[in-house]
Amino acid sequence: MKQTILRKYARLIARSGVNVQKGQDVIVYCQLDQPKFVELLVDECYKAGARSVKVEFSHQPLYKLNVRHQTVTTLAKVEEWEKARLQHYVDTLPCTISLTSSDPDGLKGINQKKIAKADQKSWPIVKPYYDQMENKQQWCIAAVPGAAWAKKLFPELPRGRAIEKLWEAILSTSRVTEDPVAEWEAHDKDLSDRCAYLNSLGIAELRYKGDNGTDLTVGMIPEGLFLGGADTSLQGITFNPNIPSEECFTTPMRGKAEGIVYATKPLSYNGQLIENFSIRFEKGKAVEVHAEKNQALLEQMIAMDEGAAYLGECALVPVDSPINQSGILFFRTLFDENAACHLALGMGFTNTIRGFEDKTLDECREMGVNDSMEHTDFMIGYEGLDIDAVTKDGRIVPIFRRGKWAF
Repeated sequence: MKQTILRKYARLIARSGVNVQKGQDVIVYCQLDQPKFVELLVDECYKAGARSVKVEFSHQPLYKLNVRHQTVTTLAKVEEWEKARLQHYVDTLPCTISLTSSDPDGLKGINQKKIAKADQKSWPIVKPYYDQMENKQQWCIAAVPGAAWAKKLFPELPRGRAIEKLWEAILSTSRVTEDPVAEWEAHDKDLSDRCAYLNSLGIAELRYKGDNGTDLTVGMIPEGLFLGGADTSLQGITFNPNIPSEECFTTPMRGKAEGIVYATKPLSYNGQLIENFSIRFEKGKAVEVHAEKNQALLEQMIAMDEGAAYLGECALVPVDSPINQSGILFFRTLFDENAACHLALGMGFTNTIRGFEDKTLDECREMGVNDSMEHTDFMIGYEGLDIDAVTKDGRIVPIFRRGKWAF
């Protein structure tokens, strides 16, 4: 891939993604796949005014070794220096950039129960730190090609060509054009306008119906809002948390979901794929799940804590989005969730509450925002999905017809 194009992508992440401000610290989380691009990204963060940029590399095979050889107690232990680092992040609020590139099925065969037990032990220790940073940081998740991921998408191609083709797909769907920053400003405006219309309706419920069997009704929080594209931190800094992004999303009311929904794309969870699955809800809770592949992992996912079985997000994405139009199944939530409507189990977003700036996290959660250590998106959109909004005054307003916006 040409250096000039990759430089534009790096600049987009630094300027429109996290929107680095002068004097801010930046942390880049990434795998070992694209070190040259990481160099470009670090350079662009400094050019945007960063005070310091630190890179933290990870590697799936090393993680597998740690899980295999360490005890649950050791895996779960949060060392004092790790607590001190988290407190430093609370105090300084660094921008965080996550570059995803790992194999979506790269942890196949790993002891998932061991991971779950370790995560359940460590989460209560780290959660208070993350709660203190919620809505205050700028963050961005983007992607670069990994060799295993590229070969999974394009198995018929040689390794080098598969990586190049994945680069092309990432850059195209991330709107890396001649002027990607300007392109994203226009895109954010379109998403903002759609959210404004949705918020004007006074939606009490969303009703999902599909010819694949999906028949689900989800209740909305009265003070809830739809958001999309650019976000603004409590520090007043605008940023784009996901590149790419095509969704208008909200947090539904915890405890108000009835019916069944069928996933339309595989879900990569903890490095393994869950495929062809359905979830049935009663009184807001997932009470029954079925999957043709990795059902036990799906059952484990909704049992991670009390909130893991409740919905935390409803997101609207048309099937004519650029990602879906690419015809590529990415096996990566960052992309596949932006190819189709999706739901998320687990933690909801407190910033979807009107006036959240003047409320505590506990107050937002009391209003119906679900709390959990999980936030797992799964895709339900396709050409056969219709969605209606039931408004507070009893009107039924078409939102989606045959997988596309109805307005």
